[in-house]
Amino acid sequence: AALNPWDVMLCVSGTAIACENALVVAIICYSPSLRTPMFVLVGSLATADLLAGLGLILNFVFQYVIRSETVSLLTVGFLVASFAASVSSLLAITVDRYLSLYNALTYYSERTVLCIHTMLAGAWGVSLCLGLLPVLGWNCLHDRTSCSVVRPLTKSNVTLLSASFFLIFLIMLHLYIEICKIVCRHAHQIALQQHFLTASHYVTTKKGVSTLAIILGTFGASWLPFAIYCVVGDPDYPSVYTYATLLPATYNSMINPIIYAYRNQEIQRSMWVLFCGCFQAKVSFRSRSPSDV
Repeated sequence: AALNPWDVMLCVSGTAIACENALVVAIICYSPSLRTPMFVLVGSLATADLLAGLGLILNFVFQYVIRSETVSLLTVGFLVASFAASVSSLLAITVDRYLSLYNALTYYSERTVLCIHTMLAGAWGVSLCLGLLPVLGWNCLHDRTSCSVVRPLTKSNVTLLSASFFLIFLIMLHLYIEICKIVCRHAHQIALQQHFLTASHYVTTKKGVSTLAIILGTFGASWLPFAIYCVVGDPDYPSVYTYATLLPATYNSMINPIIYAYRNQEIQRSMWVLFCGCFQAKVSFRSRSPSDV
C-alpha cells in the first residue's frame, strides 16, 4: 500500500516520543537518589509515554508490513492502554502536587508512599483493562456499522474512553484551581508576616499560577480536540479529520518529558552524571520539592 503521509508523521512522532521518554526512564533507573514519590510518578508517566511511542512505531510497521486483523487489534489495544496510562499518570502527578501542599507536614511519610503506589497500581490496572477491551471482542471487525472514527474500535468504546478523559480533565482542573488558591494563600500569609507584599512574592505567585495554566492548557489543547471528535465524529467522515486530531494528542507525550522531567534540576544533575561520568562541584543545583510547579 502507498504510504500515507499522516501515518509517516505519526511514526515520526512516536520515534521522538520513545527517544525522549527512554532517556527519562534510563536516568531515573540509573540514579538511586531519584526514588522519591515525585520521581516514581514521573517515571510512571515516562514509561507510559515510552510505550505509547513504541506503539505508534509498531502500528506503522504492522500496517504496511504485516496486515492482519489480529495484529491490528493487539496494536490498537496496546496504544489505548499506553495513552490511558499516560493520562492516568498525569492525574496521579496532579493529586500528588495537591497533597504535597495541602498536607505538607505529613507528606514525607510512609502513608504517602503507600498512597502513591496504590494510585499507580489502580491507574495501570484500569489502563490495562481498557486496552484489553478491543482484544477481548469489543471491536467492529464483524460489524462495520458499529465502527467509530478510530477503527477497529466501536462507537461505544471510544465514547467510554472520551468520557473517562473528560472526567480526568475536570478533576485535574479542580485540583489545579485548589493548588492556585493554596499558593496564593501562602504568598499572602508570608506577606502579612513581613508586613508588606514584595515584588518577589508577586512574581513567584504569578509564575506558579502561570506554570499551572501552561501545564493544564497544554494537556487540554492536546487531547480535547481528539476526545470531542471521537464523540461527535462519524466513521463516514474523511479519515484526515481523525489524523488531524490524533496527531496533536500524541504531542502531549512529546511535551511531558520537558514539563515534568527535564526542567527538574535533580534530573538535570543525573543527566550530567550519566553522560559525562562526572559532576562539577562548582555547579550548584537546588533540589525541588514535590510541590514545585
